[in-house]
Amino acid sequence: MCGIIAYIGPHPALPRIIEGLKRMEYRGYDSAGVALASEGRLWVRKEVGRVSELTRRLGGGPEVGIGLGHTRWATHGGLTQVNAHPHVDASQQIAVVHNGIIENNNILRSQLEADGVAFRSETDTEILPHLIRKHYRGDPVQAVRDAVQHVQGTYGIAVLFAEHPDVLVAVRNGSPLVVGLGRGETVLASDPQAVVAHTRQVVYLQDRELAVITTDGADVQTLAGQVVDSEVEVLDGDYQLASKEGFPHFMLKEIHEQPRSVRRALRGRLQVDDGNAKLGGLNMTPRDLLSVQRVINLGCGTSYHAGMVAAMAVESLARVPARAEIASEFRYRHPIIQREAVFFAFSQSGETADTLGAVSEIQIKGGEVMGVVNVVGSTIARTCGQGVYVHSGPEIAVASTKAFTSQIAAQLVFTLMLARCRNLSLEQGQAVAAALDGIPGKISQYLQEPGPIDAAVELIASARYVLFLGRGFSYPVALEGALKLKEIAYIPCEGYPAGEMKHGPIAMLDDGAPVVFIAPRDSQTEKAISNMMEVKARGARLICVHTQGDDEVAGLADVSLPVPRSTDFASPLLTALPLQLIAYHTGLALQRDVDKPRNLAKSVTVE
Repeated sequence: MCGIIAYIGPHPALPRIIEGLKRMEYRGYDSAGVALASEGRLWVRKEVGRVSELTRRLGGGPEVGIGLGHTRWATHGGLTQVNAHPHVDASQQIAVVHNGIIENNNILRSQLEADGVAFRSETDTEILPHLIRKHYRGDPVQAVRDAVQHVQGTYGIAVLFAEHPDVLVAVRNGSPLVVGLGRGETVLASDPQAVVAHTRQVVYLQDRELAVITTDGADVQTLAGQVVDSEVEVLDGDYQLASKEGFPHFMLKEIHEQPRSVRRALRGRLQVDDGNAKLGGLNMTPRDLLSVQRVINLGCGTSYHAGMVAAMAVESLARVPARAEIASEFRYRHPIIQREAVFFAFSQSGETADTLGAVSEIQIKGGEVMGVVNVVGSTIARTCGQGVYVHSGPEIAVASTKAFTSQIAAQLVFTLMLARCRNLSLEQGQAVAAALDGIPGKISQYLQEPGPIDAAVELIASARYVLFLGRGFSYPVALEGALKLKEIAYIPCEGYPAGEMKHGPIAMLDDGAPVVFIAPRDSQTEKAISNMMEVKARGARLICVHTQGDDEVAGLADVSLPVPRSTDFASPLLTALPLQLIAYHTGLALQRDVDKPRNLAKSVTVE
């Protein structure tokens, strides 16, 4: 993985491919490459590093109207130029770019080596051009079709033939591909962001589909050769090429966009006077809501943490059993799917492979699953058919910030709907709706005066270990704070329920060790204070995120980070903010690439 772009049309392909690669940079990558078909030969260039480095070393290129490109995150094989995509066959007539993982890589490699193929790279992708060459008899489409019949795993591939400069071939199986239909030009990409510069008319390939791409469009077929009547859709999301708008980094910009992004997640959905809410993307009547007996939220990483907060809110407000599950564990556990349960798939990109796999498993077993996604038209959104768009806008920094709070806000709207048709009175519903409606203003208030973040960074930047603690709704926030610091600053840290501190983590504490405690004033504050005193007794330094005016907690802290007062279920929308800023500024202090941390991808489209 991570980004595929291919172009065929009347204009020079190379600058359009480079532009497409730049539009997908936010997904994360460590190398990039391009291939063009010119005068019966392939012109291939690839480099380790950024697209800008590739562009600098291109030195021009053939003025031809067909080619493909790729940005790669290393999965099979190390970070080297030879492992970068595109990969070519021995005759250098067939070029392939690929997202996904070929699971029978070792078997196919051994078979091809027995046929005399000498592999240049360590990647699983290089199998594909050699396998296609083995089946090539003059028909590029048939060669690709025959080759992929032998491949097991997930893949989205684009294939360029030097002998056929009028056609590209693409196949999808578990890794997203979208075809953009322009006027006399056609674009293939793994991300709609790379298509919109040319057209908003698109066809999404489905699993086990092959596309024959020409300047006239795309002929979509099944792998068995049956013609598919694909629906042409219109991209209606916000796909403008993002800018930092005066901020030094996208991450800081996106942290400061949260008053707007949370407002968008709530806009038009809260009915404050009625103490209720409405989500147009959910095809659920009050009777349907009343029949819900269980809510299960699925996600990975930050989305899993958002799902934890949402599940706690469902139990607290609606009194319906709820839990959050890590999607990568859930999908392989042979889960019990109950008819009365409602599942939500949380994913910023809407393309997360493990979450998509969990969705498929639920649907196979007859369950109802809904997407909670940011990217309009993404695979999870289309596969679920209904759900909640969080409307946080493009999130470019690899470490998620505003999508986390927007996912929580959107699911709190669902929680209000669920609770209102059950045990929540009009007056109680009005209070919940009003509390949610006031959150964007409180986020803005905090970001204007974020407190002594620098003092927290000074304690953390040189630490060998950081412990994040919280109780109740603050436990998922502790997990998220630890994840952010690991992602951005590369400091070992853990998030724990504060009540579990004595069951292991306290052994890690010594004199001067930083402990970040998330402790807004709620029903568990007194218990949290006892934990804080235990931490201080071990000589640790205490960084406390707490409610403004809580002098008792502030008095225990070495660094006090107050946030505006809120209800317990909405508190994560505020207490997460200082942790995001701590991670960002610690990363800067340690000279990390805060927008593109090492080894991480924005959209994890492989297992």
